[in-house]
Amino acid sequence: MMRYSIRGPHQGPALMATAVALATVAACSPGAPTGAPPPPTPSGGTSASAAPTSAPPSPTPTPTRTYPLSTAPRTVPAVRDHEAARGPGWKPAPTAGIVVAAGSEGLADEARLLAGELKISYRGAVAARAGDVELALGGKGAPESYTLTTRDDRVRISGPDQAGVFYGTRTLKQSVKASGAMPEGTVTDAPAKPQRGLNLDIARKFFTAEWIEARLREMADLKLNQFGLHFSDDQGFRIASDSHPEIVSAEHLTKAEVRRILALAQTLHITVVPEIDSPGHLGAVLRAHPDLQLRNVQGTPRQGAIDISKPASARLVDELLREYAELFPGGWFHVGADEYQALTVRSPEASYPQLASAARQKYGAQARVQDLAEGWLNDRAAVVRDTGKVAKAWNDGFFRGGVVDAHKGIEVEYWTGKEIGARPPAEYLAEGREVVNLNDEYLYYVLGEPNQFTYPTGRRIYEQWTPLVLRGTTPVPARYDPQILGARFAVWCDLSRSQTQAQVADGIRLPLTALAQKVWDPAKPTLTWDQFRALATKVR
Repeated sequence: MMRYSIRGPHQGPALMATAVALATVAACSPGAPTGAPPPPTPSGGTSASAAPTSAPPSPTPTPTRTYPLSTAPRTVPAVRDHEAARGPGWKPAPTAGIVVAAGSEGLADEARLLAGELKISYRGAVAARAGDVELALGGKGAPESYTLTTRDDRVRISGPDQAGVFYGTRTLKQSVKASGAMPEGTVTDAPAKPQRGLNLDIARKFFTAEWIEARLREMADLKLNQFGLHFSDDQGFRIASDSHPEIVSAEHLTKAEVRRILALAQTLHITVVPEIDSPGHLGAVLRAHPDLQLRNVQGTPRQGAIDISKPASARLVDELLREYAELFPGGWFHVGADEYQALTVRSPEASYPQLASAARQKYGAQARVQDLAEGWLNDRAAVVRDTGKVAKAWNDGFFRGGVVDAHKGIEVEYWTGKEIGARPPAEYLAEGREVVNLNDEYLYYVLGEPNQFTYPTGRRIYEQWTPLVLRGTTPVPARYDPQILGARFAVWCDLSRSQTQAQVADGIRLPLTALAQKVWDPAKPTLTWDQFRALATKVR
């Protein structure tokens, strides 16, 4: 891939003199090119048109244009490996086009999107020509990986799956925005973590479908692939329901809007993960079903908590899980399990004797209320598994020291260590569990900043946080890195009127960008924060 001029770096004056001498000899030899001095006349004189006795030296050949070694494309997140080469790189031109390789017709959507972004034509499944960008499926590599080669005024992006090729198109798009071109050479790139994304609470604050779609497009350019949608809580239930229309809030997404969001997410290789949190955070559901609300021994209701000793409670929640598992095609469903109010009192067994009795009846004489809650989590996870999905749950729904343990197939979404009986993240990892990082110290954007929360900054994430920092500011041992599946930045709307939709979008832009860098590339960033911020502003 190296391109050198005729006058390379080791050609000095002596070599040039030799070239001149050889050119002179060639000019005096038989068969010399037109314009060489004519031979002497038979009388030994020269003709009237003969050249002077001393011929001038031939001109030096015009050297081929030289190029310095290329540098890596400027993108966010940064590419992980770039093999430099000499050459002009690639720039969009009026005659350029996007094509898909033979057998890669499934990349037509990616190709059309890129063509529109670069303002060049999409020419379909035809042979690439000079100036083109070719997309191709094939080759070995990790999921979501890609190779991007720029050579001979062409770009070729290939990968083992469509997501990887798509991420290669994001690299090309950003590089052109940053510098006007894609540098010569080869990019080999892949994410460090398989789960990378954003979590949005639309239960406490309604966000429009258009706002969500705009965030999905931003996520895609950052190579983020997972969007968590928390749509049920005490304040609202925000997606239309066929099985239980009585629980749906006035402001909500229709199923047609959800399908539109899902269709866009699919084209951008983003999985939407729905969440129906239980057995706590069910206030909106319980307003329509007050008979299922948890009450203590004095008859006082507990906000948002459902009575898990009643079979009707499980039937209601499971009907909702099945309905929305059918609506959302992705591979995960979040079942919540956090902050169940029955477990926040001094003696759950004394305060909620009906729960204690149900626990003993189901799990034996030694069972406690926490075991009934753990069994509730396992039962909801089983419903989700029956629909072909993996269950996720918040870390404070996993308890130690009981007779019931949470199923090992449930992914732990670690967010806090502030709960009663808090378990450090290393405990979950030591049990062999897989964990996703939503550390509330760095990754929680809580509207209104209640309960000592402060709005996270991109700089703090970029300079201090890594996926190993699951709780507080201390990383877990590096040996657990393979069990940490990734991270999501989370928006929670506790004080929903504190910011508008536009303010939220602006407030999360740089933190989400910093997170994208840290989950894509585990190495310490080479740019300073100021350099990174300037680049992020330019390419997005």
